[in-house]
Amino acid sequence: MAKFLVKDNGPLTGEVTISGSKNSVLPIMAATLLSDEECVICDAPDLRDVDVMCRLLEGLDVEVNADFKENILSLRAVNVTRNEVPFDLAKRMRASILTMGPLLARMGSARAALPGGCAIGARPIDLHLKGFELMGAELEYGANYVEARADRLRGAKIYLDYPSVGATENIMAAASLADGTTVIENVAKEPEIVDLASFLNKMGARIKGAGTDTIKIEGVERLHGTKHIVIPDRIEMGTFMVAAAITRGDVLLRNVVPDHVRPVIAKLRECGCLVEDTQEGLRVRANEKPLVATDIKTLPYPGFPTDMQSQFMALLTTVEGRSTVIETVFENRYMHISELNRMGANITIEGRSAVIPGSTHLVGCQVMSTDLRAGAALVLAGLAAEGTTEISEIYHIERGYSQFVEKLRGIGADISRVD
Repeated sequence: MAKFLVKDNGPLTGEVTISGSKNSVLPIMAATLLSDEECVICDAPDLRDVDVMCRLLEGLDVEVNADFKENILSLRAVNVTRNEVPFDLAKRMRASILTMGPLLARMGSARAALPGGCAIGARPIDLHLKGFELMGAELEYGANYVEARADRLRGAKIYLDYPSVGATENIMAAASLADGTTVIENVAKEPEIVDLASFLNKMGARIKGAGTDTIKIEGVERLHGTKHIVIPDRIEMGTFMVAAAITRGDVLLRNVVPDHVRPVIAKLRECGCLVEDTQEGLRVRANEKPLVATDIKTLPYPGFPTDMQSQFMALLTTVEGRSTVIETVFENRYMHISELNRMGANITIEGRSAVIPGSTHLVGCQVMSTDLRAGAALVLAGLAAEGTTEISEIYHIERGYSQFVEKLRGIGADISRVD
């Protein structure tokens, strides 16, 4: 099994270029099923999840050409005859469910295994299925799969009980080829939703309201191919911002959209970091004065992202004063705390709150990555810990960070990947 070895070697300095968004490229790849023409996706990150999605689409007879030297994907779903997502791939990645809406809209039926992914809490797909039902689909459930059928989806008014990102994406994609108009209320507002809507509109869809509470989709007869550049990954952006802070460094991030990480910027400034939005990119300096405690509460976008909670918690172990973190999105997203405590963090859990005493002297030891973002948090903690931190189960991390080791080394980190 591969591992990361991380050592404290002082402040990180230099420049790092942020890759395309994992959480944006996966639904966009799934949406290419809606057309039989070629779609070209630029700035596609070289990730395990992207590789799994490529193989999943190939299993559905999509022509896939991937050039990760240039970060370009070319996909053409011209001869799609299968409507079932292969179980062995679906169980590895939650985003596999995002093929269901496009398949249902195009093929008239879709069968999908219940998706896998990080074990960070219950993430049911009932909102996806509720949307399909309201659009006229009939559902059939098996032991570990669900199948939806509809000769032709029809427009509907859909209210989401929770602003689910995946449900918003799946329903929006399916509604693009439905008869009539679909209105989805209480939708997710994440930048990835806006990016998918932009991609679909380039294909000929008629979508308005992405990024607001309500999305309106006027169904069309067919969609055509297009070329699209994926937005930068805001979670990778936030992770490298925290890497600069936890090492008391000075790092410039290129290829960024600062508006996508405003909550992270605000909290870093509360801690005492200098964050500058320049023409070259986003510069984070944490070497001007001692960093102090702050409290965070995760919320759906535009609130503080749950995907940055564990990384920020690692930082809060090293600042002066007591901090509190409240996780409201996923009920099982504190598994990294036991690993941080192995390193001396002394974090306590009170319900959905975690109390971080701060001013901790972290010490490197053997720890395990329990999920994607928890793994990133342990890498950051290792950068600030005395001695060597050995991180196992790094396949979680490699699902979502492109060239993570190389990028960290490029700004001075002492990190290596060993088998």
